Amino acid sequence: MKLYESVESAVEDFAVLFDFWKAGEGTEEETKEAHTKALALIEEAEFKSTLNQPEDELPGIVQINSGAGGTESQDWAEMLMRMYRMYGEKQGWSVSELDIQQGEAAGIKSATMQFDGPFAFGFLKAESGVHRLVRISPFDSNARRHTSFASVYVYPLIDDTIQIEVNPADIEWAFFRSGGAGGQNVNKVETAVRLTHKPSGIIVECQQARTQGENREKAMTMLKSRLYEEEMRKREAIKNANNASKKKIEWGSQIRSYVFHPYKMIKDHRTDYEVGNIQPVMDGELDGFIKAYLMNEKEEENS
Repeated sequence: MKLYESVESAVEDFAVLFDFWKAGEGTEEETKEAHTKALALIEEAEFKSTLNQPEDELPGIVQINSGAGGTESQDWAEMLMRMYRMYGEKQGWSVSELDIQQGEAAGIKSATMQFDGPFAFGFLKAESGVHRLVRISPFDSNARRHTSFASVYVYPLIDDTIQIEVNPADIEWAFFRSGGAGGQNVNKVETAVRLTHKPSGIIVECQQARTQGENREKAMTMLKSRLYEEEMRKREAIKNANNASKKKIEWGSQIRSYVFHPYKMIKDHRTDYEVGNIQPVMDGELDGFIKAYLMNEKEEENS
């Protein structure tokens, strides 16, 4: 409501200043400033109207997995983890690492991160898919160009308002020591947990908390969130199947290319949004890509 009131006030201010300017009683500079402010607020309201699903307001869980290619793809996965951490921090969100599997030589095999903040899932859902990197490999002594892949999977962290029933008999637990980089144990007891949901095949690992009980509770919440997201995805697939003109959901498809060599460009293949200045993006400046995706989805829904 505050945003709506701000838009209404800005439009009224511009209308008054425009009338004054036409009558020769106001300045062109003031009128242009009011016009720019009103447009910016209208665009913000239009953008935020895309986040209209109940789950959009929830915290987001981001899972990153390196693709085939060993050290090269594991380094790329770690670069993406850094990018999302910086994006979350720029949004003013709380960012926590729930689980990280380090690579043998460099980078990470996988990571699970939690983002707590207003509409975290609503924004981050734009990042689900396969991310492709093209660059001169720092691990190749012959300085050859390499292509690496990493997958990103985003789902909402459900709260008490969403009820998901899980049969305890369907759960298989495993416990292990929480470990850090280089294999150093940060706990001498088995506080980390691995949960396997047998009917769906979903596996959840959590080693964030200091006690096994806390990690078990967190893992169950993450499982329920995954099951909720799976149900949302099925419903979306059914809805889209009824309209052949709409884009099918391809969760494993390549959504974005990051080209560092022979030229510099990052391009989203779903929206054709692209930038030539790659460093700000790798430092968490993702607003342009996320906004383009959400606005594109809204246009497709209305078409």
